[in-house]
Amino acid sequence: MFDLYSAIYAVLIAFAISVVLCPVVIPWLHKLKFGQTVRDDGPQSHLIKSGTPTMGGIMIILSFLAASLFFIKGNYDGIMVVFVTIGYGIIGFIDDYIKVVKKRSLGLRAYQKIIGQLIITGIFLYYLNYSGIGTEIYIPFMNKKTVELGWLYIPFFFIVVIGTVNSVNLTDGLDGLASGVTVLVSIFFTLSAWACQSGILPISGAVVGALLGFLLFNAYPARVFMGDTGSLALGGFVASTAILLKMPVFLLIVGIIYVLESLSVIIQVGYFKLTHGKRFFKMAPLHHHFEQCGWRETKVVTLFYVVTALGCLIGFLGSKNMF
Repeated sequence: MFDLYSAIYAVLIAFAISVVLCPVVIPWLHKLKFGQTVRDDGPQSHLIKSGTPTMGGIMIILSFLAASLFFIKGNYDGIMVVFVTIGYGIIGFIDDYIKVVKKRSLGLRAYQKIIGQLIITGIFLYYLNYSGIGTEIYIPFMNKKTVELGWLYIPFFFIVVIGTVNSVNLTDGLDGLASGVTVLVSIFFTLSAWACQSGILPISGAVVGALLGFLLFNAYPARVFMGDTGSLALGGFVASTAILLKMPVFLLIVGIIYVLESLSVIIQVGYFKLTHGKRFFKMAPLHHHFEQCGWRETKVVTLFYVVTALGCLIGFLGSKNMF
């Protein structure tokens, strides 16, 4: 079984690969003109970002995969996390490719995305059934108490996975936001995996390293964006890790930013329809609302980092005596 040192090695390997890859791949993305298109109706300060290379998630995935290969032999849970992460990353890559290269602004059709997500998630569910992981989940602050969901686990599972993936995708809207928030969430799950001696320990460490390296180039002012390639992959990682550790409910705490970003969009759309055109927020997702209120981008990102860090600390308190 893996120990904490394996996770540290995975972090360092993925970080080193990411730091080497980014200076090589970013100019290549520039050369191919894989530039970001910025919405005209968004914050005006974002217009300067137009043309910044996107699809940088490729570097996150490659760094993550390269580091993970050292730790997946006989590690079936780890292999499944890699599969789900890369599977969702491929969906994101196709979406980015259509938007950036084919110049079709909407990318994949909604039904095409859903079909792809259902296939990846369905394969993951089949693995869970095959592995006998069970249908019980931990409840925070309940001192090792689990709840057996039975047949309700299936719809719950699909809601958690697909909901998490798309929530992480919505969070990717400011320089370093999704990558920084997900680093903190990944550290939480890395330490949780260590506490329960899970095989996903080094795999989670690989994500931490890949993101730390990517952040050097994605933090404000960003030289590259991750695109849907990266955000969907990260969503797949977060969801699959939480499920395998039987900690999906903890996502409401440690992934509070993901939750708030999604809720802001749901509230905005619902309120717009109910009031026939009025808006609840100045703009959704939530990070854009703060910008429209006059907050600087870096201040919004810092706030979301702090909230996530506090959420992770509360998550650790909620898992006390659990393992």
